[in-house]
Parts: sequence; structure tokens; C-alpha cells
Amino acid sequence: MSEAFFSDAAEKILRELTRSEQAAVESVRRTLEDDPDPEHARGLPDADPRSESHVVELLPEQTSGRGISVVYRYSQDLDAALILWLIAGP
Repeated sequence: MSEAFFSDAAEKILRELTRSEQAAVESVRRTLEDDPDPEHARGLPDADPRSESHVVELLPEQTSGRGISVVYRYSQDLDAALILWLIAGP
């Protein structure tokens, strides 16, 4: 089991989401603790060879609101994921 944390920027955005959107994002965070590379995550380019960056796309049907992209970086050395950004669409 890994740890998954929110960056300061992601925590600020999380507070601005609706309750249902927050619940959907929290669901992703819990999933990352069980599996830091879920099959529905899409890889992103990463400048650090010791980490991997990914994005999980939440559809409006999953959030009962807007679509949200959860961008995170996983470090194998730390066995932890840091949720960097939450990007909410219209």
C-alpha cells in the first residue's frame, strides 16, 4: 500500500469543488494508495527518471458535475503519489 497526498495547489482547488466532485477526487486518491498505476491512468512525460507522471480523467457522469483531470506523480523510491493538480472543466 502506497501513500497518496495532495499538493498545496491541489488542496486549494479541492476546496473549490462541489461535494460530489470532491468525493470523486477522493475516490481517485484512495485508488492510488492501493494501486499507484491504475489501468485507467494515462502516462505523461516526466523530467525526473525516478518518478512517473500520470493523469486520471473523471467524466461528468463520475463526478455528478464537471469533468476533472487528476494529475499526479508517483515516486517508486518513496512509494508515494503526490496529486499535483486538479483541473476542472466546464
